[in-house]
Amino acid sequence: MREELIILSALFLFFIFWYIMHFIDEVKVYLKAGDGGNGAVSFRREKFIEFGGPDGGNGGKGGDIVFITTPGLNTLIDFRYKQHFKAERGEGGRGRNCTGESGKDLILNVPVGTQVFAQDGQTLIADLTEPNQSYIIAKGGRGGAGNAVFKSSVNQAPKRSIPGAEGDEIAVWLKLKLLSDVGLVGLPNAGKSTFLSVTTQAKPKIADYPFTTLKPQLGVVYIDLDEFVIADIPGLIEGASEGHGLGDKFLKHIERCSVLLHLIDIREDVVESYQTIREELKNYINDLSSKIEIIALNKSDTLSQEEIEVKQNRLEQLTGKEVLVCSAVAKIGIEPILRKLKTLLGNK
Repeated sequence: MREELIILSALFLFFIFWYIMHFIDEVKVYLKAGDGGNGAVSFRREKFIEFGGPDGGNGGKGGDIVFITTPGLNTLIDFRYKQHFKAERGEGGRGRNCTGESGKDLILNVPVGTQVFAQDGQTLIADLTEPNQSYIIAKGGRGGAGNAVFKSSVNQAPKRSIPGAEGDEIAVWLKLKLLSDVGLVGLPNAGKSTFLSVTTQAKPKIADYPFTTLKPQLGVVYIDLDEFVIADIPGLIEGASEGHGLGDKFLKHIERCSVLLHLIDIREDVVESYQTIREELKNYINDLSSKIEIIALNKSDTLSQEEIEVKQNRLEQLTGKEVLVCSAVAKIGIEPILRKLKTLLGNK
């Protein structure tokens, strides 16, 4: 029996590791643009032409490395197992003044919301926030000059050429911050995944235990002919902003959200639950506590109306804000929350 438990535990840990690894939001890559092709040294050689002049062509330009944001991507998993990329070298020049062909650009597809940082991981180079946005991160080397370029009245037969220039070589960090209108936050098991599943077409994993969500999930809400994007962030715990639990890894995905929907399990101590999350948002390196917030007590179908009102009033007195009540499982009170989110987003 003990051996079976050990095996099951190992399988469970492996599953968690595999699941998390499929959401990659930070990776270092090494890039080398193509070198320019060398210039050629060549002389015209034809019948009946005894002294042909120089006709060495120029080398082709090296290929650039270009990041392009691709809608539909929401992870950097493609860079997990391959971090070194090299663009094509330019072709060397040839006789008869033939210029070498330029090397092909290397296109690297990244999700919308990808930030490109220098090797130190702190200096921002580019912030790619628009679909199909392109950014040349490494430029290919220019092609070298052939000997035809150096012909002059005093040097009719130059044997000089210039080699192609080296392409840029750079190491950068790619860091992904998901783009969404609404960030769904709360303690583990507050019902965030269930809320996302009943309001959008997203299919997050749902179960009655903490840390069901191991990676951010995106979903699109359609209401009253309008739409907006909700991001379900893995549950935060006390100390998340300092690196405890899973939450600190994903707090950065809330930075781009316009509005926060704070879901609280109504069966718990709602004041303590609220304060725990607010403290983590405040302590995060980029203070998130100033964002517009909607508070909703979830799982209202588990308590009586009298119990609900007591907890609702306590939290409203503490926060000075309206506290909504809902049950994602029973689909109660969902539309008022969505309409309030829509109104707030429309006013931004």
